[in-house]
Amino acid sequence: MFKTYETELAGRKLILETGKLAELANGSVLVRYGDTCVLVNVTASKEPKEGIDFFPLSVDFEEKLYSVGKIPGSFMKREGKPSDKAILTSRAIDRPLRPLFPKDFRNDVVVVATVLCVEQDNSPEVAAMIGAAAALAISDIPFGGPTAAVNVGLVDGKIIINPKEAEREKSDLTLTVAATESKITMIEAGANEVPNEVMLEAIKVAHEEIKKLCKFIAQIQQEIGKPKFEYKSFEVDHEVYEYIEQNFKEEMKEKVQEEDKETRDNNIAELSDKIANSYIEEFGEEAAEEHKSDIAEAIYKLEKKCVREMIFFEHKRVDGRALDEIRPLSCEVGLLPRTHGSALFTRGQTQVMSVATLGMISEEQKLDGIDTEESKRYIHHYNFPSYSVGEARPSRGPGRREVGHGALAEKALVPVLPSKEEFPYAIRVVSEVLSSNGSTSQASICGSTLSLMDAGVPIKRPVAGISTGLVTNPDDDSDYIMLVDIQGLEDFFGDMDFKVGGTEKGITAIQVDIKCDGLTYEIIEEAFEKTRIARKHILDDIMMPVISKPREDISAYAPRIISTTIKVEKIKDVIGKGGETINKIIDATGVKIDIEEDGQVYIYSNDQEKAKQALEIIEDIVREVEVGAIYYGEVVRLMNFGAFVDLGFGGKEGLLHISKISKERVKNIEDVLHVGDKVAVKVTDIDEQGRINLSMKDLKDSKDNEEIQE
Repeated sequence: MFKTYETELAGRKLILETGKLAELANGSVLVRYGDTCVLVNVTASKEPKEGIDFFPLSVDFEEKLYSVGKIPGSFMKREGKPSDKAILTSRAIDRPLRPLFPKDFRNDVVVVATVLCVEQDNSPEVAAMIGAAAALAISDIPFGGPTAAVNVGLVDGKIIINPKEAEREKSDLTLTVAATESKITMIEAGANEVPNEVMLEAIKVAHEEIKKLCKFIAQIQQEIGKPKFEYKSFEVDHEVYEYIEQNFKEEMKEKVQEEDKETRDNNIAELSDKIANSYIEEFGEEAAEEHKSDIAEAIYKLEKKCVREMIFFEHKRVDGRALDEIRPLSCEVGLLPRTHGSALFTRGQTQVMSVATLGMISEEQKLDGIDTEESKRYIHHYNFPSYSVGEARPSRGPGRREVGHGALAEKALVPVLPSKEEFPYAIRVVSEVLSSNGSTSQASICGSTLSLMDAGVPIKRPVAGISTGLVTNPDDDSDYIMLVDIQGLEDFFGDMDFKVGGTEKGITAIQVDIKCDGLTYEIIEEAFEKTRIARKHILDDIMMPVISKPREDISAYAPRIISTTIKVEKIKDVIGKGGETINKIIDATGVKIDIEEDGQVYIYSNDQEKAKQALEIIEDIVREVEVGAIYYGEVVRLMNFGAFVDLGFGGKEGLLHISKISKERVKNIEDVLHVGDKVAVKVTDIDEQGRINLSMKDLKDSKDNEEIQE
């Protein structure tokens, strides 16, 4: 049955429609937010996926270019693989939903948000997040919502919910918050060095709006929601777990306490084999085979319990650190002799090498998406090869995790980059994870800062990144332990990975992954303060002693820039018909040239003399011919009515009529002028078509000869 539900969000109508489209999905909602329309469908498999130990949730945010009236630019003229923006939105939808499903649920669940129409003032990402929560709520899929999300901006110090396009352009904050009625479930942010207290206030304001949306969705669920279906539980067999815990808990506790990740992994592997053999001896091979998956799950569950109990009750971490203690840190710059900038940042057994490259403005990344952003000048790529975790897997290109981590580090550095006018380069940084034991994205932020400074990029201030973790009391969420600088095991078994990048002045990026049912304001506030203190230590004590400011000059292997500004109407003269003129300049000098629509010209070359030569040619082309000025030119063509004279710059020619050559009558042009002759001429006028008329007979010998321009 077709139903429509309406509310208001940030002063604009939000309409949820269901019962008309995609009726075979478990749950379907069409979200209309202004003229933005997003169709969200959720489906679940009837049977669980066997042989896995995780919940198989898949989320796709599908950008359809027809939604903004575009035809795809690819050869096939259809949408291809998801854009980075679509992948990041899919991750943002996934993260607040995943913890709200039952822990023992193993049925495939697929969420597909299809963007049908976009009004740039109303975010399709927010519409998709709300639609996913609503579709799951009314479906028969087991789900512990409702949840909802909003965007937050900061314009002239004022917090704005779901800022419009014009507001987003001048906002100091791009924040997405997801939450239930009681807790925050996801935070994603990019910011212009926003202080902790302002960021926390923005989250609180967002939560107030989200509470209204959660009540709205709950009312819809109460009216039309389907009963949740029964599913096969994959909770570990109680008797299997009880046997393993009673007999091996103390040994497990001992085995996990090891600073070296590889040694610890080997310890757990040996203990796992011992437990499996013990179970066979106690209950027989048939019982062991029957409970094979239960044994593996029980070992994992026991390891998790031991780690969490050590942290929570004993305030003890597996590598022996104090709760606020950061792993050993080191960094260096200038590792690679011929790259434009390079750095190595090491945090414990996590090691990331970041390499910066400077290029022409025209080399910035072109974007083909559903928003108004058409290109970006700063690009950060993050690579996570299998050898970084000691595994033997072939590389298959970046996955969603790599795209997400790269975007976080990119977001963290954008606020401190110089403007294009200050530093007219496209900038790419690649972070190669060489070794991983947690917090690689934050090491990428630190490494990127160092490599940019090594490359001579005049960033405003250095940026560092750090993460905090959490272990909560399951019976009382106000009782918790927070960890600074979590390693892989603490992330894996903990309740959150709260990643914050920023400068000494404030926050530039946040990404929060949560495994529990949400965070309180107190937890968020404490995480902000702990990361601020840790960032200061990393910046002041580790990074600044190695390189305190950007290098005065860029690498000898980076292209040098000479720039000038020409009149917009002169751009066509520099480019020439079909690019003929500019290509001649490039061929003659070996430089690269970018010309912006506003007349800004950038000349790139490793040879400064060649760059200056190209600049002189361009200045000649655009130089204005002045009426009354005298030029020393070359005769290039003879006609029966006069001669054409090249004025000596930019290929500009003028007509020297036969009657203007001499005060005496000239019968035959060839009697007085020849091709190749050098002559002084005076510009008498320039007509409306731009044709230049010259004269020799109007020259005054003494005065004019002193004013000749070459």
